Amino acid sequence: MSASRETLFARLDALGVEHKTVSHRPVFTVDEGRDIKASMPGAHTKNLFLKDRKGQAFLITARDETQIRLNRLHHHLGSARLSFGPEDLLLETLGVRPGSVTALALLNDTEGRVRFVLDAALMQWPVVYCHPLLNDATTGIAPQDLVRFAESTGHTPQLIDFTALHDDEESAD
Repeated sequence: MSASRETLFARLDALGVEHKTVSHRPVFTVDEGRDIKASMPGAHTKNLFLKDRKGQAFLITARDETQIRLNRLHHHLGSARLSFGPEDLLLETLGVRPGSVTALALLNDTEGRVRFVLDAALMQWPVVYCHPLLNDATTGIAPQDLVRFAESTGHTPQLIDFTALHDDEESAD
């Protein structure tokens, strides 16, 4: 069963996490929401729901401008090759549909089936923006509070510096 937005906000409140939410039209991609983001200074996120060939699910939350090379990421995660996770697994584990994938959906993964990977670049911003379970709003919270929220759901994030990964890959080429 998927948590409601009210349940999510109650969880954030119980943790003492300051949050501000702005409602807007539904957006399904990073590019679709550029005009909305223009009035919201901070780091906006993109989220990838992936699985490896062994069936392990991953949620990658990165700054919207971060480049992620899926064909090499599995080496850094210690996993088998990665591909996009199917919609039924996304709904089953995180309780959201494509277009609404968000780190805040970790609240729904009560069985701990999803590994959470967080872009280290997000930690440099005063505010990080995520969808609050649906893509018709955006919620801003401090990056440290996003980590605290994830940990409260049983998901200690694996911080990855994607920029450093690209530097390493270029020097190996």
